[in-house]
Amino acid sequence: MKGIFLALVMAVATFLIAGLAFNTQHATLFGIIVFLVALWTNEALPLGVVSLLPIILFPSLDIISTNATVANYSKSTIFLFLGGFMLAIATQKTELHKFISNKLLTLFPNTPRGVLFSLSITSAFLSSLISNTTTALLLIPIAMFLTDNIKLKMRLVLAIAYGASIGGIVTPIGTPPNLILLGFMEQHAIEAIPFIKWMVLTGPLALAMLIVVPFVLSLGVEDLSFEKELSDNLKLTGEQKRLMYILGSLVILLLVNSKIEPYYSGLGLNEKGILLGYGLLMFIPKIGFLTWDDSRKIPYEIIFLFGAGFSIAAAFSQTGLASEIANYLLVLTDLPVILLILIVASLITFTTEITSNTALISIALPIIYSLNEVANVDITLILMVATICASYAFMLPIATPPNAIAMSSGAVKVKDMSKYGIVFNIVGIIFVTITALVYWQYIL
Repeated sequence: MKGIFLALVMAVATFLIAGLAFNTQHATLFGIIVFLVALWTNEALPLGVVSLLPIILFPSLDIISTNATVANYSKSTIFLFLGGFMLAIATQKTELHKFISNKLLTLFPNTPRGVLFSLSITSAFLSSLISNTTTALLLIPIAMFLTDNIKLKMRLVLAIAYGASIGGIVTPIGTPPNLILLGFMEQHAIEAIPFIKWMVLTGPLALAMLIVVPFVLSLGVEDLSFEKELSDNLKLTGEQKRLMYILGSLVILLLVNSKIEPYYSGLGLNEKGILLGYGLLMFIPKIGFLTWDDSRKIPYEIIFLFGAGFSIAAAFSQTGLASEIANYLLVLTDLPVILLILIVASLITFTTEITSNTALISIALPIIYSLNEVANVDITLILMVATICASYAFMLPIATPPNAIAMSSGAVKVKDMSKYGIVFNIVGIIFVTITALVYWQYIL
């Protein structure tokens, strides 16, 4: 009850302060958002319960109607992620992730620096296929096993957490902010970024981060020997081979389906349907690997969280609050593009440190989009910058799920995460800005 009371006090205080600059409806929306973020943060109520509260609060407090709110919990983008969850559960059930991890771990020397690089890359690779939250949960126990040296163990855990965030941006299903952006683009009739094109856009950025982050983490670490949890003699089982073939066919289908303008128009299939279809394929006897009991492992609270995020974005747009904030920010659009991107990247990165990246990007996207209505800016580019930077917050546990999981391991302290995180935040802002200016703006 203490956490709920504190959230209410913060919400009322926000309402009163916001009322000085905004009308009552907008001030109320600010208060609701602070209330939701506080409950997500202090976990006074389960994540799924808090994520369903907009269905009650928005119509009750005259923000948007019940139907307008509920519609956001069934957006097609959510079903893309649902299919991804099913594939992730099948990967875990067959233990294919252990085989992949083992192979990647053996690519580097058995030294602290080598293991830091291998864990970062393994984490990033798996996060591009399954959620970064799942990846962190799967790999951090391995890091905890590899050494008893507290200093090294802390760096190994951070390498996995940071690697998961770095790799999560590579595909649309790697992390929630990516899906929120795709849902937002669909909502505003902006041409969606195809799966493969997304990977082409984000791959170079992730690669650059994967060079810098483990290198910095390895500075000053003395040589130690490691015990590997995974055997070098692991062989693919029949089930694992079948799942590899299925995942391979999925990648091929996504490639063939992708447009390469003006040379190739693709198959025209809906990627959300493709991912959901492959997820449902996991339940077909003698082809898939799952039973309906396995569906209990689907994190439905995350799906509800998406719905809450889309609802917040819809409320910002439909009440006109996004446009009003955009008017205050109009001065930014007079700046050179490089400064505009740097400011957006910095604001999103450091604001994410004190709130959920999912909640923040849900609020930020409609505000940024509204700039398009009052100034001539490449809005898709700015939206992409904001979305990626929401995942590239490395300083505090609350910023991203992998950060929180790293902290829960007991091997990492807040001061350790902050010390390395502020360096990687700055590196991420610089890399995202450079990538946006010299690469994205010519492809998006």
